[in-house]
Amino acid sequence: MRSAFCLTLLACQLSPAAAPAGPWLREEGTTFISSSFSATYFYDLSQSTYIEYGLRETLTLGFDLNTAQSRFGQQSGHATVFLRFPLGEPTEMGRWAYDIGAGASWSGDQISPHLRAGLSWGRGFTLGARNGWLTVDTSARWEFGFSQEVIKIDSTAGLDFTPVTSGMAQVFLTYTGGETYAKFAPSIVLSPSFSKYRLQLGSEIPIDAPENTALTLSLWREF
Repeated sequence: MRSAFCLTLLACQLSPAAAPAGPWLREEGTTFISSSFSATYFYDLSQSTYIEYGLRETLTLGFDLNTAQSRFGQQSGHATVFLRFPLGEPTEMGRWAYDIGAGASWSGDQISPHLRAGLSWGRGFTLGARNGWLTVDTSARWEFGFSQEVIKIDSTAGLDFTPVTSGMAQVFLTYTGGETYAKFAPSIVLSPSFSKYRLQLGSEIPIDAPENTALTLSLWREF
């Protein structure tokens, strides 16, 4: 089962990152959807769908789906349903939130149920006349069928360049099985005034294997 888990972890590494969640909950009755696609030069392909819905001011329901197909044809992925809650009151130093979720991971015909717990911090800032934000999202996922744990730390720094253009720099760290995997992900987010969608264009660069760099494309929408 460990080899299957390693393939599933590879899917996690290849999967395009969803829009940064952070500690901000959705307003009651509002929805956020992100759909992403990524590909490497070697035709490692992956897709992700991320959804949040504000059940009430202090509770957000979420769904996170990632699927991948490696250059060798191996298919794998994971899906999680989660609930996010605020943690304490916002301060000048930022705000906190936590989430709990459950789902399943798969590799080929092998399936592993999992539980996930997460903790997020974030804050906004200004740089001259520009607005920006910082977030750190941490999570632990327990894979019962694969007898493994996955610990993730995702950090994001974002800055609005113009009313329709923002930039993000992200670092993704994943620890499992005694190994640490790291990726750097720069991107541009376009928010055209004539569209209800936002478009994210970027790349994800594995620090220890830059030849596996993936180009990413994401669409975001709030309603």
